[in-house]
Amino acid sequence: MKDQSRTKKTFRNGFTGLRRKAFLCFAIVGIAQTGHSQAPDAGDTAGAVFAMTNRAKDNEVIAFHRAADGTLNQTGRYSTGGSGIGVDFDTQGGLTLHSNHRFLYACNPGSDNVTVFAVDGSKLTRIQRVYAGDQPLSITLSGNLAYVLDGSVAGNGITGFTVGDDGKLTPIPDSFRSLSSDIAVPGEVQFSPDGRSIVVTGKVGSILDVFKVRADGRLSEAVQNKSAGRRPFSEAFRKDGRLLVVESGLPFEHNAGVSSYDLDTDVGLSVITASAKNGQTDGCWIVITNDQTHAFTANFASGTISSYLLRDNGRVELLNGAAAFSGITSQPTDLAFSTGSKYLYNLLRGTGGVAAFRVKADGSLDRLGVFGVGQGLPRANGASGLAAY
Repeated sequence: MKDQSRTKKTFRNGFTGLRRKAFLCFAIVGIAQTGHSQAPDAGDTAGAVFAMTNRAKDNEVIAFHRAADGTLNQTGRYSTGGSGIGVDFDTQGGLTLHSNHRFLYACNPGSDNVTVFAVDGSKLTRIQRVYAGDQPLSITLSGNLAYVLDGSVAGNGITGFTVGDDGKLTPIPDSFRSLSSDIAVPGEVQFSPDGRSIVVTGKVGSILDVFKVRADGRLSEAVQNKSAGRRPFSEAFRKDGRLLVVESGLPFEHNAGVSSYDLDTDVGLSVITASAKNGQTDGCWIVITNDQTHAFTANFASGTISSYLLRDNGRVELLNGAAAFSGITSQPTDLAFSTGSKYLYNLLRGTGGVAAFRVKADGSLDRLGVFGVGQGLPRANGASGLAAY
């Protein structure tokens, strides 16, 4: 176990070092930059936003009430009963809301489990904590299935569960599948919209693993596809089944981009747009608007959010490389939309808060403020995971 722990720490520290280097170089050159868009929805009502502390001793979810105008008010802190890792997950999907908004799933990579909460407005009730493999970092749901991404070198793969009507997870026997590379340093696991495939991004080696979902809920072995861009981090599926992947582009500065793919025969990927660059550094998180017209990415080292235009033919075009700037030390990570994509939220790891934006019909963003600073989220110390409705 000591050797495994040392190996995990080596990979995590190595990737964090790349980020620090990119961040310092970006600051020195002095470049100043001052997820989904659609028209305002008159029926959009109040909701909630949830952010995770990822503290090593007691991982917590910080809950916010979302007003109808998009502003946030912190309402509670809820222990997962598990442990984070104290440094950012380097993944997307560590905190995932069920599509019915009744259940919230929180990964605890430090204690190797997933916590399930029942959701009532912004109030959470812990109903389960279940073993989920070695260092669970991302979770995806489709129908009555869930798969968890395990990110350690010792357990580099994904493992399956059935999801009950009560939201609880039941392990599927013999469901663990290894990734195609033992050192992939994965970024996210995602079901395709039809639930027939699962895609996992791999930053080291720039790979995309595709698994076919069988009738019994278990998966095929991984089929490796080459990424069109360098260090694919996270992903988002369009409703038509096309896949968008954001690439960090590290170790090179200003090299972040977004690629789009067709998913063929359930396991193969065909490139539509190859790494549409945004001029930013370390692009890591991506979301798509409910109306499928825009995508937004968060760029960790640049402190920015980039906006993209999505074409009907699957192509992706840069709209604004710096659609929003939260500060060079803000370290933007996870993105999440309110229901209907009227508001976009961005977890700021460096600031220890959640930035809120109104999404306009043309894909531009109006800043509403930063909420929750000094109220539970750690500052520059690993906060990871964001979910909203």
